[in-house]
Amino acid sequence: MNASPFPYSLRPFRPFRACRFRLSALALAAVLAGCAVGPRYEQPTTAAPVNWKEQKAAEGWLPAAPADALDRGEWWKLFGDAKLDELAGRVQVSNQNIAAAVANYSQAQALVRGERAALFPSVSLDGSGKRSGTVGGSSTSSPANAFSATLGASWTPDVWGRLREAVSSAQANAQASEADLAAARLSAIGDLATSYFSLREADAEIVLLDETIQGYQRAFEITSNRYAAGIAAQTDVLQAQTQLVNAKAERVGLQRTRATYEHAIAALLGVAPADFSLPAAQWTPTVPGVPLGVPSTLLQRRPDIAAAERSVAAANAQIGIARAAYFPNISLTASVGSNASRVKDLFGSANSLWSLGLSVAQVVFDAGAIAANVDSAKAAYESSVARYRQTVLTAFQAVEDQLTASAALAEQEGFRREASAAADKTEQQLLNRYRAAQVSYTDVVTAQAAALSARRTLVQLQVSRQTTAVALIQAMGGGWQAEWMGGGNAGAQAAATQPAAPRTQ
Repeated sequence: MNASPFPYSLRPFRPFRACRFRLSALALAAVLAGCAVGPRYEQPTTAAPVNWKEQKAAEGWLPAAPADALDRGEWWKLFGDAKLDELAGRVQVSNQNIAAAVANYSQAQALVRGERAALFPSVSLDGSGKRSGTVGGSSTSSPANAFSATLGASWTPDVWGRLREAVSSAQANAQASEADLAAARLSAIGDLATSYFSLREADAEIVLLDETIQGYQRAFEITSNRYAAGIAAQTDVLQAQTQLVNAKAERVGLQRTRATYEHAIAALLGVAPADFSLPAAQWTPTVPGVPLGVPSTLLQRRPDIAAAERSVAAANAQIGIARAAYFPNISLTASVGSNASRVKDLFGSANSLWSLGLSVAQVVFDAGAIAANVDSAKAAYESSVARYRQTVLTAFQAVEDQLTASAALAEQEGFRREASAAADKTEQQLLNRYRAAQVSYTDVVTAQAAALSARRTLVQLQVSRQTTAVALIQAMGGGWQAEWMGGGNAGAQAAATQPAAPRTQ
């Protein structure tokens, strides 16, 4: 790299000549500042079906329009659980992943300020003082003082737009970091809701097992009495005892599962599991209904899609930064200073020294290094566009998966509820027939096992519907309420929220 400096030592210059040079340099910088080498950013296109698969999606790619800044609303309130609402508020304050994302966003904002500061001149002030003399010898001269003060300024005008592209890249990265923060919040609250509902489902199964154990205890007592009276065989007692003990063992396993979910919630809240407990409570398996005709544009609120699009913008700016290396570097310097033997003389006009300077540096030969950097930046841009489009396609897949799962689980619940009711009746009838000595106890055991399995399967399916609803809300970027659904959101939310029917006893 060859540099061509043009210093001007202007101590004897007349003031008007210095001003003329300064104005000329600033005018040149202002004219050249209009030049820019960065490519104009055009938002990448994305696959945008008008509706979902069930409504025949349209083909094609449309320009991206991220809307992650729109309010997603307190989507967890769709489930109508006051305890979940309280925990969601605590997660947003205490979750450490969210705290890390907040810090990352603050760092990105600081980097933007740092890049923007490079657009302005820097000013420095230097001062020094020295006292010197001789030691020994025949000299009788007294020590001498030397003081100096210099005020300097330097500026690299953004002639080719390199600094502006750097600011644009930093801003895009900061916006991507902001989207990452929103994603961290959405993920943390989604994980909380999933763990919370799973814990409540474990509570419901424990209650179910407690009721079942009481029934098994009564059946064990009946068979024991019949055996003591010589009416039943000892195998009936052993079968009743086996069923009772197995049910108790399953209850212990459910307690362990519940504790695991409780520990997960504690970690999400940013507290040690030993310092957190969640008492058992009644569970209402409310499942928010998805309104018909939910627009696919809801996906534009997804934080990961917004972050991917901002990464494309940052990569586009990097192309301009790479291209700027083709053009010369221009910098302006100015300084004014003074030397004197006494501090009070530093500001006298007779001791002043000032200068202005202009320097230009241009790469003459680099064996294609700049071109390689430009090509690399272009390839990185194309890669970011591809990642963005894949993120959108993955989002469509996630929504379609959850919509399909929601519909299937809702249909399954009706069948499971019917099966559970039938199994309950079968159990009761066979138990009555056993008391009348019409069937063997093996038939009773089989019916009881089938009834318990049907009840637990129904409860598990109900929590699956809730967790699937949470996953659908996350896939859509935070629900389907708020500004996207137009006016009257509160009424729409209330109409869309339907609790699952209670289990038939």
